[in-house]
Amino acid sequence: MHKFAAVMRIDIISAVPELLESPLNHSIIRRAREKGLVEIHIVNLHDYGKGSYKQIDDYGFGGDAGMVIKPEPLYRAITDLTSQREYDHVIYTSPDGEMLDQGMCNSLSTCGNLIILCGHYKGIDHRIREHLITKEISIGSYVLSGGELAACVICDSIIRLLSGAITCEPSPRSSSFQDEMVATAIYTRPADFMGWKVPEVLLSGNPKLIRQWQEEQALERTKRLRPDLLD
Repeated sequence: MHKFAAVMRIDIISAVPELLESPLNHSIIRRAREKGLVEIHIVNLHDYGKGSYKQIDDYGFGGDAGMVIKPEPLYRAITDLTSQREYDHVIYTSPDGEMLDQGMCNSLSTCGNLIILCGHYKGIDHRIREHLITKEISIGSYVLSGGELAACVICDSIIRLLSGAITCEPSPRSSSFQDEMVATAIYTRPADFMGWKVPEVLLSGNPKLIRQWQEEQALERTKRLRPDLLD
């Protein structure tokens, strides 16, 4: 494992970097960047493309439809970054990768430097996956038009866990899936809205009873909504 860096650094390699602008510049991620908790650098893959048109893709061998990102620009981009610093992982966003879950997010949040490579078109030349990628991550069993949204999901899920990213420190670690169960039901004021009342135990002021109720609720909701988590 890479030693802790003072600031987490995430380099995202993308063929369409504009897709990353809004999600990475608002809310918790923006505040974490402003606090100096994380640096996010967007690498335009076209900067490593070939010729006057900065070509990064070509037709795939075998006759299948769809364009494939060429190995040369990917190799140049990744080796350029890894020549400057040590990375804990070179991640590729792929629907056939390891499924992102809370345990993986917790682990990645302890890393110092990460590269996230966003797939695009039909995908990337497989030789890059074999020789340069150290971890493949999927955010679900479906296909997106590119890996940029998946990269944003990965970033959000790990940056929110950094100490200081969320004002209420216990909040990230008490979210759904931290204890392999979904979160308990939550309520706020007013205590009575249109006759729909907050459970009395939450108004009792008794921390022990409230905690017991929350644990029971989390278990019941997990059994009902996500029984797979209990298998």
